[in-house]
Amino acid sequence: MPPNLTDVRRALALDGASAERRRRITHRLLPVVIAVAVVSLVLGIVIGAGQSQSERTARDFAAAWERGNYSAMYQLLSPGARKRVTAANFATFYRNAAATATLARLEPGRAKDKGDAVRVPVRAVTRVFGVIDGEVDIPVGDEGVDWRPDLVFPGLRPGEQLTRQTVAPERAKILASGGATIVSGPADKRVPGGGAASAIAGSMGPAKTAVERAALYSRGFPLDHPVGTWGLARALELQVAGRPGGTLMAGNRRLASSAPVPAKPVRSTIDLDLEAAAQQALAGRFGGIAAIEPRTGKVRALAGIAFSAPQPPGSVFKIITATAALEAKAVKPTTQFPVETKAIIDGVGLENANGESCGGSFAASFAHSCNSVFAPLGVKLGARRLVDTAERYGFNEQPKITGAAVSSIPPASEIDTPLAVGSTAIGQGKVLATPLEMALVASTVANRGVRHEPTLLEDSPRGPPRRVTSRHVADMLEQLMIGVVAYGTGTAAALPGVKVAGKTGTAELKTTVGPTAENPAPGETTANPGEDTDAWFAAYAPTRRPKIAVGVLFVKAGAGGATAAPAARVVLGAGVSR
Repeated sequence: MPPNLTDVRRALALDGASAERRRRITHRLLPVVIAVAVVSLVLGIVIGAGQSQSERTARDFAAAWERGNYSAMYQLLSPGARKRVTAANFATFYRNAAATATLARLEPGRAKDKGDAVRVPVRAVTRVFGVIDGEVDIPVGDEGVDWRPDLVFPGLRPGEQLTRQTVAPERAKILASGGATIVSGPADKRVPGGGAASAIAGSMGPAKTAVERAALYSRGFPLDHPVGTWGLARALELQVAGRPGGTLMAGNRRLASSAPVPAKPVRSTIDLDLEAAAQQALAGRFGGIAAIEPRTGKVRALAGIAFSAPQPPGSVFKIITATAALEAKAVKPTTQFPVETKAIIDGVGLENANGESCGGSFAASFAHSCNSVFAPLGVKLGARRLVDTAERYGFNEQPKITGAAVSSIPPASEIDTPLAVGSTAIGQGKVLATPLEMALVASTVANRGVRHEPTLLEDSPRGPPRRVTSRHVADMLEQLMIGVVAYGTGTAAALPGVKVAGKTGTAELKTTVGPTAENPAPGETTANPGEDTDAWFAAYAPTRRPKIAVGVLFVKAGAGGATAAPAARVVLGAGVSR
């Protein structure tokens, strides 16, 4: 229906009234708008007058310095300054100054133009020399900062260099968990205790690599100062070294000084009785043994290469594969598998130990470590699930123990063929682990699927526990591992009257990139000592209230069940009797 003419006129009238009202409002507000604009303009002029271009450049230079962004600082240099120093050398000047001063952080103040330079007050907070307040006069021209080497630290004058003279403190004692002395004395003359203490105390020597020497210098020590190179001496270096003292010099002038502060005696988690058992079980052979307290993550014993030399883990890795399979509900302990001598993947046969027939229930397949079951199961699960599960157990994670090596598994994108996935599932391929990591895996199962960060400090606060898998899955894993010791490949680890849960491993060393048709990966072989296989065992006991978890490795020493399991029994026996 077309609009009524009267309605149109009324609308136009209202619109006119609205327009008139808007004109009146605008007329009243116009002076206010003009006043605000004038004030803003005046404030802008005042602020601009207070922040010259030179001051803004110096401010940006100091802010980049505070962040340690040397590239951004270099971009603010004048063309002439950039001709005199390369970007790499420029960054080296600042890094060297920071290391010399043991710099922790910088706190620049407000830049102020002094005519020939912009003065920036800078507070330097150092690890050794305390807080140093100074100024840096930054020469800023039309083309940028006309940089000089004395601009690397507050308080330096043109032509001066930053140097220091330091004095190391007395090195602290390392004590066992019970308070007995493991090692004491100055850094260049450490005296270990007797028995197991002498075996775990470690050794001292010069820093071995350029990175280690740089870290030592940044802590305030002379480059030739002895550091821990092995054992507890290395693992607890930061706790026992103390804080150096000395004098920080600007040319011939003293900028700051401090006295050395020795560390207090450090009580480690090492149980000397368990350590003695681990050393006895190792018996001078090339390998490593780690023992962990499951409910706390405290490391109770370390022998040999327990945390320093990752090796292919072989079938102990099947604990992780089994975890992934149980979580995915791909299997149950009662799931049945064909009894076969090998699995064919990508046309390659992955044989069971000595070509034996193996299979039946999943529980039996785990107890007898059937490659014919676990390699195809790994393919079914896929690389991504295997890698994710391993990483939850601690693979690809840097341990918080100094000197401890990372146990590693390649990213899923690099495990890119069925054969590579099958090999990974049985602990071959490119998987590498330390006894400490495999002790942690066993400890996690013992702790009902919860992982604690391993620690060597008895009195350190415990980190937050991490849920690796569900309690239900952990309980099933425990039953599988009990079967290994009760009737499978790990019977040599059995203890009278004590239920032990474990897993053996025999890792092929001739190839770590996956088995070939000519060189199939073993499961639990009966290889003689000296053959090209590593012997592994990971276990914990007792199963109801676990006291100790162990990871055992013997390099080129045959089969896990024949070589590693008996050694583990010695340490487990000592652990359950504590």
